[in-house]
Amino acid sequence: MVAIITGDIIASRKLENQEIWLTPLKKLLSSWGQRPQNWEVMRGDLFQVEITKPEEALLKAFQIKALLKKIKPIENRKTISTIDVRMAIGIGEKSYTGKTIQESNGTAFIYSGEKFDNLKKENVTLGIKTPWEDVNEELNLYLKLVGIFMDNWSVSSAELVALILNNPNLTQEEAGMKIGIKQSGVSRRWNRAHIDELLEVEKMFRKKIISKAV
Repeated sequence: MVAIITGDIIASRKLENQEIWLTPLKKLLSSWGQRPQNWEVMRGDLFQVEITKPEEALLKAFQIKALLKKIKPIENRKTISTIDVRMAIGIGEKSYTGKTIQESNGTAFIYSGEKFDNLKKENVTLGIKTPWEDVNEELNLYLKLVGIFMDNWSVSSAELVALILNNPNLTQEEAGMKIGIKQSGVSRRWNRAHIDELLEVEKMFRKKIISKAV
């Protein structure tokens, strides 16, 4: 089984400089696999990436979210205050491996595409579809709840989230040294970003997917 993340940048047309999000996103995806076999950015703001270990898919989605929301997008008095992303995770089989991710196929691709098409209607920015209906119902509820605070991350909150997701063993004091603020400031950002709750959901997701996929 594999996971496929399909996503797009919300309100990307309001961003005059597309490279401010495109370059860091490509760099992140390149650290996970080869282009175009494992990932690709298509039609300007649509992207797709294959995660070979499906239990890691939510962590990867959180990393993409934090990466983009920590970018400061305001240019020439643009009204958009933070960059945001809409993503659907599909977990299933990969029945055909093409030369590019767009040519590959299987239920993981189908589930990701179907869920992605429904995100706007469901008024959420992150969702999942798997072969297991009980898992879909439970995990989508959790993702809807964490989306309430993730969608409202400030640039500074997202900066801390990205740091912690990439360095899970950092103490708050060490995190503060890396981003240049005191431990007390890290603590306030930590609570505003609901990092503890985010990590709990990621841990639970990982446990459920591993138990189902074996």
